[in-house]
Amino acid sequence: MEPNNDGSLDQVRHVVLILSGKGGVGKSTITTELALALRHAGKKVGILDVDLCGPSIPRMLNMGRPDVHQCDSGWVPVYTGADKSLALMSIGFLLEDPDEAVVWRGPKKTALIGQFVSDVAWGELDVLLVDTPPGTSDEHLAVLENLKKHRVDGAILVTTPQAVSTGDVRREITFCKKTGVRILGIVENMSGFVCPHCSECSNIFSKGGGEELAKLTGSVFLGSVPLDPLLSSSIEEGKDFQQLFPDSATFSAISSISQILLNSLQTA
Repeated sequence: MEPNNDGSLDQVRHVVLILSGKGGVGKSTITTELALALRHAGKKVGILDVDLCGPSIPRMLNMGRPDVHQCDSGWVPVYTGADKSLALMSIGFLLEDPDEAVVWRGPKKTALIGQFVSDVAWGELDVLLVDTPPGTSDEHLAVLENLKKHRVDGAILVTTPQAVSTGDVRREITFCKKTGVRILGIVENMSGFVCPHCSECSNIFSKGGGEELAKLTGSVFLGSVPLDPLLSSSIEEGKDFQQLFPDSATFSAISSISQILLNSLQTA
């Protein structure tokens, strides 16, 4: 997976957008865990983090603020390990101060995103996951316009069980239909709370909103991921949850979602 001199996405087999109708639903967490699950399944995976206002994936993967280098084909992504099976490029790597708010008008944001999407030398990847900002905006259109020059396989929509979140995802579904993006499925995150002592699952936020939304809109329901303190602490510490807790119900849920996604991409 060395940088190549072809187009930046020429050797990327599948491109998947991760979308959410609102912030705070765990979109970046789902992106990170899906990438790790795909890597554990033997795939070469990339994450493109274009969330200008909250580029959190570098922290979730314990990447810090590495130096980003350029080659003839563009920026070289940062690899999480020596085997180079998981590559990351985050807009956070390019910001001078990670604690500084990005106070930019739309044209400046879209110009940076356009350059960022098209100028990363990914090399050979099985799947590229694109972590987008929440909502629907000029930034999403900039991502789509640049990615569609290659190909976008589709989008995964992340929601929580509550009606206020599923309502926002309805608008995201409309956005996908208007822009011609295939909906690969819906993931319900924070679906119940797993007790760290007895492993019993309690439905704090209600349950089933994501699955019901999938039925109403004719979308695929990929699965639900519970609130799990072990997952939360792993994300906070930048550790690989799936390597540490392979027997957990949360691991099974994430692995199942990643397998359904892979099957969907292979039959597309």
